[in-house]
Amino acid sequence: MWAFARWRGEVMHIVIAGSGIAGITLAETLRKLAPAFSVTVVTRETHGYYSRPMLSHGFSREDVESRIIVKDFAALRETGIRLYQGTDVLALQPDAKTLTVQAAAAGTETLSYDRLVLATGSEAVVPAAFRPEKGTVRVVNSLDDLIGLRRLRQQILAAGRTPRWALIGGGLIGCEVAADLARVGDSVVLYHAQTRLMERQLSEADSSRLLTVLTGQGITVCLPVAVAGVDCGDQGYAVQRDTGTETGFDGVIVACGFRPRIELAVQAGLSTGRGIRVDHFLTTSHPDIHAIGDVAECADGSLYAYVMPVRHQAIWLAGYLAGTVTAPWQVPAFKPRAKVHGFEPA
Repeated sequence: MWAFARWRGEVMHIVIAGSGIAGITLAETLRKLAPAFSVTVVTRETHGYYSRPMLSHGFSREDVESRIIVKDFAALRETGIRLYQGTDVLALQPDAKTLTVQAAAAGTETLSYDRLVLATGSEAVVPAAFRPEKGTVRVVNSLDDLIGLRRLRQQILAAGRTPRWALIGGGLIGCEVAADLARVGDSVVLYHAQTRLMERQLSEADSSRLLTVLTGQGITVCLPVAVAGVDCGDQGYAVQRDTGTETGFDGVIVACGFRPRIELAVQAGLSTGRGIRVDHFLTTSHPDIHAIGDVAECADGSLYAYVMPVRHQAIWLAGYLAGTVTAPWQVPAFKPRAKVHGFEPA
């Protein structure tokens, strides 16, 4: 095990890539446990640290753009966290312990670290059938995504029409977004390739109950329907399915799951699978690099992409790096919860 004692009372440089719940929880906890450490966060985000779970309820809240921000970046800097916002990580050099980063309209900069934590999160999966139209189909994976959808919706309303959406994917996010759009009076058609909704999270009985709730809200649910493609023409968007083509949609939202952002790890030669592989101490194949959150493929082969285990990983790793925790990380007891308006599982 790495000898933490040699860092006590000295400056240890920790760089965190990512400003989601994993990265910011880790940074804030480190500032409390080890104030002598230097903590740097690098992120593409520009809005601040926000609540991603609120994204799927972003249509029924008028002030969501402000309410979703948990803490702005200026407030985080006041706690002693060094923060690079609107910044891309271009390359990782594990042996040199450096990151090459670049902010918009700025030159590249090299950051050195003693320990690097990859908390780069995940991106929405857009199936191959939709990629020719990837610039026009929408996802709900970031605050920018939500802002774009809200602007589009306002344009449709300003034209005197009720927005009509095709929503592809009946998992957790798809069902939450569908219910939220229905709540504000929009027309929604939900397509899901499986025989029941949220089949990974719910029992058959709860899936059936959820179906009743969504159809009761006026949502048209199509099961099991595999969407073959999406077209955009003069009459709006068209969804191609095995029984024909449905037209007249104002927008298509894809909610077909997530994919961990592992490109940086692959470039650096770290061991990857679905995510970045880590051991019981959340350490990657390089001893000076850790990974947490959506991007971490744990020792049991699982990705724990839910708020409770992600926060748990971040708090545990802060203690481990600060030398206050020595036991390996263990998966906490948790139960994923669907925040669908009007639905409560048995």
